Amino acid sequence: MRGPGGEVRPWKRFQLRISTRRSLRALAYEPVRVVVADPPAFTPPYDHALAAALARAGAEVELVTSRFRFGAVDEADGYRRRELFYPLSSRLFRRSPLRLPLKALEHPFGLARLAAAAADVVHVQWLGLPELDSWLLRHRAPLVLTAHDLLPRRTAAKTGLWRRAFGRFERIVVHSERGRTMLAEFGVAEEKLRVIPHPVTPSDPVRADDGRTVLALGLIRPYKQLDQARAAVSRIEGASLRIAGDANAFLPEAEIDRALGESTVAVFPYRAELDQSGALLRALGAGVPAVVYDVGGLAEPVRTFGAGRVVAPDDVDGLAAAVRELLDDDAALAAARAGALRARQELTWDAAARAHLALYRELA
Repeated sequence: MRGPGGEVRPWKRFQLRISTRRSLRALAYEPVRVVVADPPAFTPPYDHALAAALARAGAEVELVTSRFRFGAVDEADGYRRRELFYPLSSRLFRRSPLRLPLKALEHPFGLARLAAAAADVVHVQWLGLPELDSWLLRHRAPLVLTAHDLLPRRTAAKTGLWRRAFGRFERIVVHSERGRTMLAEFGVAEEKLRVIPHPVTPSDPVRADDGRTVLALGLIRPYKQLDQARAAVSRIEGASLRIAGDANAFLPEAEIDRALGESTVAVFPYRAELDQSGALLRALGAGVPAVVYDVGGLAEPVRTFGAGRVVAPDDVDGLAAAVRELLDDDAALAAARAGALRARQELTWDAAARAHLALYRELA
């Protein structure tokens, strides 16, 4: 477009270049350059699996994160990994009260490094400090957010903060239809929301369960309500509860596989504070049926694939009855195990990567 004197307006020239680049990329199927960002390194296994699957699907992928303070992480597989956030606080402190103030000081510098990363799409997995991100997070490329927890527990009551934060993104990914409904009711525009189910993490542990072991798997957090799991299992004759998790660190893979192989059923009596559970998808991926409370999106893979039982939230009697049924009825247990394997076959990381790439191409 030309101005009053016939000159080409610079901002229009810039828009034309962007439009032309996107059109050529769409026509030529040029690889999409994706930055996957998890500044606080909340979910290294998820970040790794998504980045590797996107790379297998043909994207150029860079994972931007920080040092994981509680153990080793997977080596980059087909993608680049850079620790651009919290170079001091993630190394000098673990649970010292000094870590958080230093982290807050470092955070804007990490955001500046992220803004300089070359990308066609920036996909944020977790907001490190939403109070700052809602004002300072920016990039020339379109921004996408996966709302793993929908409204994170620590700041869920700050509705203005989260409306402002969600407003910074052109697309928001949730893992369930219930998650989509909840964010739409919160005020997120429907056209921004996309449902991409959380993939199953497959494994083949040696089966060595005694037919009466109930598993509670994953990082130990208050919202997982282990007291209700204990109460339910205590009402089942001959059953025992195995807790495979730690409050501060991920368990080694060998220990997780052993726990899954020695367990008959897994339980997830969670409060309604998240969209989906990686631990649940890990259990299903090992062929272990699950009994879940009907909160967030936990029920969707269990119902869809017949991979266990769904119980009303906080119904300890119902939880005990559902677990007892699977432990006492061989046919019911076999059917639920078959459902878990169906979930494993369909909810793959490669399928998730294809869905993410389709979303990215809407924007890039």
